[in-house]
Amino acid sequence: MLTTMIKEFLISYGATEAAAETISIAAMAVLIFIGAYLAYLLLKNYLLKLIRRVTEKTTNTWDDKLMESRVFHRALRLIPLTFILICLDRIAPDQFILIKRVLFALVILIGARSVEAFLNAVTEVYQSTLDEHRKPIRPLIQALLIVTYLLAGIFMISVLINKEPWGLFGLLGGMTAVTMLVFKDSILGFVAGIQLGANDMVREGDWIEMPKYGADGDVIEVTVNTVKVRNWDKTISTIPTYALISDSFKNWRGMSESGGRRIKRSISIDMNTVKFADEAMLKKFQCMELLKEYVQEKQQDIDAANTERNIDLSATVVNGRRQTNLGIFRAYLVNYLHDNPKIHKGMTFLVRHLQPTPQGLPIEIYVFSSDKNWAAYEGIQADIFDHILASLPEFGLRVYQQPSGNDVASLKLG
Repeated sequence: MLTTMIKEFLISYGATEAAAETISIAAMAVLIFIGAYLAYLLLKNYLLKLIRRVTEKTTNTWDDKLMESRVFHRALRLIPLTFILICLDRIAPDQFILIKRVLFALVILIGARSVEAFLNAVTEVYQSTLDEHRKPIRPLIQALLIVTYLLAGIFMISVLINKEPWGLFGLLGGMTAVTMLVFKDSILGFVAGIQLGANDMVREGDWIEMPKYGADGDVIEVTVNTVKVRNWDKTISTIPTYALISDSFKNWRGMSESGGRRIKRSISIDMNTVKFADEAMLKKFQCMELLKEYVQEKQQDIDAANTERNIDLSATVVNGRRQTNLGIFRAYLVNYLHDNPKIHKGMTFLVRHLQPTPQGLPIEIYVFSSDKNWAAYEGIQADIFDHILASLPEFGLRVYQQPSGNDVASLKLG
């Protein structure tokens, strides 16, 4: 053995046995450290470059993420440290105790950092998938990192002070109140992250609204402590993760995953313009392509009903059944929307009256656009109501509008 050879060499030159043994062990330790460092350089300059070339040639993304997260860089550092520990223990089992403890603690620390790099790579690979149904795993990964470093810290302390780690676990359990206070947000966020993931309440990319925190936009990040939302004005709102469990919020994912986006808007009709449709109006309406069949079939049905009941229609206009300009206009809107290719026909489809108000009679359009893109949706909605406003005079109707300054100024005082 090299240590014995060095020892015998020193004794031959007159050194005492104790001094020769100490010097030989120290010399071996230095050689071990030098050899470990040289081995690390070789691994770093050759093996690591080889691994990089292999990962660049493969079509998989996970090995690229492992390289970018420096998993291999950190794991390689474990080899020379482990080599030093094993060699020191072989040549001097009862010496270099402090150095061995420090090296062992470094091995634990680097191991924890390697686990962190691996978990970060897993997160990046998962986040890069195009599956829109993926759940947020960042809170779980961060919770695992906290547990990893907590365990690593306990084992490092136990190694340095040469105590069993189980005693430190017991001490940590006795400090539960302090632990809960220090890690309150992380613990709450961890529990909330599990609930959010298990119940699929929110994902990165979801559009959520939470007025309490001024949030209205897309979720860009879900972590243990916070959820970041990019609002439509490009500002960033930060919400505590546990607030998504304790408070209410609106998630628009259901709309995104459905076949359409809801259009729910009303227009108020001046009730003074509502009247029965006379012959001239009916003749005019029958010339409209979207109303031709409706007016004819409806009038035939009304005439048959009035004849069957022997109604005297000449006495007053309220005798029997008659069509109104508002009813025909409502039928026109139904046909117009059915004829619009941008309106989803398989979802809720309503044109209805709402409760009359001092501002007129609201006619509500409740349909769904087939295009869910925000800009396109707003354009579809605007086109519909542009057409409605322009069509009202053709039916003898007028939209209600509160008097303005110009209306008052145009009055002629007698």
